[in-house]
Amino acid sequence: MKTVLITGAASGIGKACAERMSREGYCVAAADLNLEGAEAVAEELTASGGRAIAVRMDVSSEQEVEAGFDRMMEEFGACDLVMSNAGVQIVHPYESYPFEDWRKMMAIHADGAFLVSRAAYRRMKESGKGGRIVFTGSVQSFVGSKLKEPYNFAKHGVAGLAKAIAREGAEYGIYTYTICPSYIKTPLVEKQIPEQARDLGISEEEVVRNIMLRDTVDGVFTTVEDVANTLVFLANDQGALTGQSIRLTHGWAMM
Repeated sequence: MKTVLITGAASGIGKACAERMSREGYCVAAADLNLEGAEAVAEELTASGGRAIAVRMDVSSEQEVEAGFDRMMEEFGACDLVMSNAGVQIVHPYESYPFEDWRKMMAIHADGAFLVSRAAYRRMKESGKGGRIVFTGSVQSFVGSKLKEPYNFAKHGVAGLAKAIAREGAEYGIYTYTICPSYIKTPLVEKQIPEQARDLGISEEEVVRNIMLRDTVDGVFTTVEDVANTLVFLANDQGALTGQSIRLTHGWAMM
């Protein structure tokens, strides 16, 4: 039985992916800063006949990341698939963006992606079996958006990190990917709607219509199921797509 560790697994994209990979037969390590939420997910998966554990993980803490991976190895004995997904969003007009908030965004999105992927890489290489590392990117890995300079910066960087690891990891059978969705109605996005309406001086309806969905071809949100389906596909890739960014953007960002 294969194993997967997913960060940010207590809700949103991470939870949907944990549920789907459990149905695919994976042992799941549900990692989240919110341990109670991760435990609820693990209990749900176990009750459904799967095998799962909850791990408290602050992805910006090297100690917690390494401890979380150690726990997974102790419990399941393998590290086959890892999804670096944990994230937050903090929006401000650029000229008044607090440096403290910039650093928080970098700690979670940039440091977190590095620490989680490095921990996975070490264990996949040591096993001799390789594995797959998947990052949650964004349409903003390719385009710019108002009020989100640090998020854009970090998500562009995550896609680049995946490409670099793909070069170094290939000889060990370690493949990397970035899943890049457009807006999904997760709690993270729901929170942004009133914040952007406030900062831009427009209605919440206008935020959805004229900002979030404006550049899609069909005016439709991406879903957590879209991401989970893509994760299943990539988990079975044999290296043909390594280093690639998979765009789930309803036409917003095309090649």
